[in-house]
Amino acid sequence: MARTARAAAVDMLDGVLGEGLLLSQCEAALTGLSPADRARAQRLTAQVLRHVEPTDRLLKPFLRKAPPLTVLNTLRLATVELVLGEAAHGVVNEAVNMVRHHRRHAALSGLVNAVLRRVAENPSFGKQPPQRLPFWLRKPLVDAWGKPAVSAMEAVQAAPAPVDLTLRPGRDVGIEGAEALPTGSLRLAPGVQVSALPGYATGDWWVQDAAAALAVPLLAPQAGERVLDLCAAPGGKTLQLAAAGAQVTALDVNESRMTRLRDNLARTGLTAEVVVADALDRQPEAPFDAILLDAPCSATGTIRRHPDLPFVKDGSELEALVALQAALIDRALGWLKPGGRLVFCTCSLLPEEGEAQLAAALARHPALRVDDTLPPGADPEWRAPAGGLRLRPDYWADRGGMDGFFMARLAR
Repeated sequence: MARTARAAAVDMLDGVLGEGLLLSQCEAALTGLSPADRARAQRLTAQVLRHVEPTDRLLKPFLRKAPPLTVLNTLRLATVELVLGEAAHGVVNEAVNMVRHHRRHAALSGLVNAVLRRVAENPSFGKQPPQRLPFWLRKPLVDAWGKPAVSAMEAVQAAPAPVDLTLRPGRDVGIEGAEALPTGSLRLAPGVQVSALPGYATGDWWVQDAAAALAVPLLAPQAGERVLDLCAAPGGKTLQLAAAGAQVTALDVNESRMTRLRDNLARTGLTAEVVVADALDRQPEAPFDAILLDAPCSATGTIRRHPDLPFVKDGSELEALVALQAALIDRALGWLKPGGRLVFCTCSLLPEEGEAQLAAALARHPALRVDDTLPPGADPEWRAPAGGLRLRPDYWADRGGMDGFFMARLAR
C-alpha cells in the first residue's frame, strides 16, 4: 500500500502516545512524502492530539475493549476527520485499508469498518467539554487562576493556533484578510501560505506569536545600544532587536537551532553577532545596556501550537528548569551596565517559572526592582499582581488566543 499522509499521522501518533516522543522526534514517519503530504500529516496528527479525550469518549460505546494502539490511533484519526466534516466514504475506506494491510492487525479491519460506520452516523463531539490539561499542570493553574480561567484556556487550546507576523518597522505590508492586533502584530486568516505572502523574500516581516513579540517592546531597545539576546534561538526576538537599531549579540547553546536564526538574519538583511555558547560558562568582553532572557522552561504556554506536550511531559523536569532559570537571571544581571535593564520571560503557564521566579530574584537581589511600564497595546489587566505581565491562552479568545507567557522588566 502506498505511503499516505494518514498513515504517517498514525505512525506519529504511535510515537507520541505510545513511546512518549515529541512530534519533532517523530519526523522519520514523514520520509518519502511530498511537501504537501508532510504538512497534511503534521496537521492531522495535531488535530487528533487536541481531541484525544473527546474522541475516546465518542468511540467508547462501540468498543468492548481497547484495540492495539495503532488500531486505536487509526480510529482516533478517522473519527476526528469525520467530526471535522471530511467525506465519510474516503475516511472510512482508507482507515480500513491501513489496518487491512498492517502485518499484525489485519484481522481487525472489520472492527474498524464497523466502528467507523457507526461514528459516521453521528460525527459529533456533542456537548463534551474540550480536552483537559493533565493533572500535574491543571492543578497549579486552577490554584492560581480558578477553574473558569483554566477551562477557557483548554477551549482555546482545542483549536489550531493562528499565525502571527511581526512587521519590520517602516515597512508597509498589505495582506488580505489579516487582522492588525492592538499590540502591533498581524494575525493571518486561516489557511494562508506564509511563504507566498508579499514581503517574505524582502524580510518585511517574520512569523512570531503576538505574545512572544511583546518581550522586546517591554525591553524598549534604543538605536545603538548594546543588547544581548540570551537563549536567542530560533531568533524572532533577535530580529526585533536588530530592527530597532540595537547592536545585538544573540547567544544560545543549541547550534542546530541557531542555523534557523542565521537564515532569518540573511533573509531579512538584519545583522547580529551570533554566538553559540553556554551562558553559564561564558563571560562577555563588555557589559550590556540591556539584556533579554527568554529562559528555557516547560513550554506549557505553547500547547495550542504543540499539542504533543501534555502527553510527553509530566512536570518532572520543573525543579531543574527553575534552578536553571534562577542561575541565568543571576548570570545576566552580572553582565548589565549600571542602570541597565533586563527582561526575563518564559513561555510557561506555571507560576513557578514566572511569578515565583520573579519573587525569588527580587529576594536575592535587594537593589533590583520591577519596572511596570507596559509595552504598547498591552491590556492593563494583563499585569501580574506583584509585577510583570502574565499572558494566557484565553486572552483574545475571540481572536484565537495567544501563547502563555510571563515577562517582567527589571532594573537596578
